[in-house]
Amino acid sequence: MDGLPTSDAALDRLASALAEERRALLDHDVELLVRSTQEKLVALRALESDLPDGRGERLAELAEVNRSNGALLARRRREVNWALRHLGRAESAPEYDAQGQAQQLQARRDLAVA
Repeated sequence: MDGLPTSDAALDRLASALAEERRALLDHDVELLVRSTQEKLVALRALESDLPDGRGERLAELAEVNRSNGALLARRRREVNWALRHLGRAESAPEYDAQGQAQQLQARRDLAVA
């Protein structure tokens, strides 16, 4: 990346980070997800300070990859919440009753009967 303009290097870095983020989501690799997200943020900060001219198409492609990763992340979150509910665990967000009062969900499910 030595001969590339700063914006090209940042675009390449962003593309690499997004690819790693997708791999982390598909492989359920939390550590890689954290690292790739940090790398993505670094690349985005670099792009903010040196916006690439004439590279709108590539930016649009990377934005679509980012949206796709976001949808995959939302799906993973729903899967985790579903599993927690079926294990008798509540989500961290409170539910509200008819009077607008916050109440923690108290769902329980016996996993076995002795």
